[in-house]
Amino acid sequence: MFIFKDEKMLVRDGLLEFEGPPPDAVRSTIGLPATWRDIPAWCEAAEEETGPSVEWLDLRAVWQRWGDEIFARAGTAYQYMNWLRHARFCSSCGSPLSPKEEEKGLLCKNCGRVAYAPLHPAVIVAVERDGKLLLAHNKRMPVKRYSVLAGFVEPGETLEQTIEREVMEEVGIEVQDILYFGSQSWPFPCSLMLGFTARWKKGELRPDGEELNDAGWFAPEEFPEIPTALSISRRLIDNFVSQNFRAAARVGNLQYQIEIKGLKLE
Repeated sequence: MFIFKDEKMLVRDGLLEFEGPPPDAVRSTIGLPATWRDIPAWCEAAEEETGPSVEWLDLRAVWQRWGDEIFARAGTAYQYMNWLRHARFCSSCGSPLSPKEEEKGLLCKNCGRVAYAPLHPAVIVAVERDGKLLLAHNKRMPVKRYSVLAGFVEPGETLEQTIEREVMEEVGIEVQDILYFGSQSWPFPCSLMLGFTARWKKGELRPDGEELNDAGWFAPEEFPEIPTALSISRRLIDNFVSQNFRAAARVGNLQYQIEIKGLKLE
């Protein structure tokens, strides 16, 4: 069982999972209907445990220490815990909600409304132009870190339309040849990242100045600091390098640059 307090998880004696909840648990998977049992077991503690062998880590730190599999399970647990923490009353009539027996939903017995765990889809796209990759600096990132572009899907949009709108809004260019790449659950707090590749169509880069304060086209030997290898943003960057520079990177300075940045050519 994972133990959460607010946005952090308990680590005790190097362990992240425990046999049961602490005595002060506010809520947990214990007592949920059988149809909810495939959710990784979790509980929410009322107080932070302390001690010389105790740590409280956020999900990003858990991801970096334990890797993808544990991060995926912990992220699933967190999303359901966070939802049940906030969805306690019906948004239509204000009556209490209770877990349904036949599915993972919360039922209002007064008006019959059923609520489901929220999921906010977002796109993330690697845009290429003449063998260079579009990377931008978001104001919320560390000062030197750049990444590919991303944004949330709005009502009525297809994923392709979201990409076209976000790229135009953020850097002022048009793209073409949009292709699906892959996805990643992103529990911050309840997103699904849908990755794509695309090619530049027309226009010159004009960062919006609101979310982004810089953007540019980079060959691998020119890359600034980029995201860690665990994220889908980094997978998109690695894919760009692999697809465009496999042959050129076998020798010379480019190979050296790629190796020191930890990029994959698989």
